[in-house]
Amino acid sequence: MKLRRIKSWQWVLIVLALLVALDWVIRRPDARSRELNAILAKEASPKLRDYPYQFEVLRVEGKTAVMSTPRNFDVPAFRMLGALYPNINVKDANNPEFVAVEHLLGQVQDEARHIVLAQPGIAEVRWELDKTWLRRHGIEVPDR
Repeated sequence: MKLRRIKSWQWVLIVLALLVALDWVIRRPDARSRELNAILAKEASPKLRDYPYQFEVLRVEGKTAVMSTPRNFDVPAFRMLGALYPNINVKDANNPEFVAVEHLLGQVQDEARHIVLAQPGIAEVRWELDKTWLRRHGIEVPDR
């Protein structure tokens, strides 16, 4: 039986596949984070489950769950809400529609936080800005 030689383009594909697999292994949440995300999905109200942004536990550091958020002081809520609700004037803080979606954002974020805090071994939630989501939605994120 004759052995085939692997061509250079095939080596490139093999290396790329290995790099993608390595990146996946590095980025995937640990077992505790996956468990908390499963609980979050299971216990979420329909309002949280259907919300266009999905809050998730990124990692657990001791008794602190680090969760993703699309807003903080560097990226105000109106920017991400503008991406989620392009038909609403988010620049007018008195616009009733804007007030409603801003309130909804606070409600679903609070619910996600409370579900995670209710789990054994979790005493605190720390929010981490979801820069990837923001950039995917065309929102500039300051580098810090």
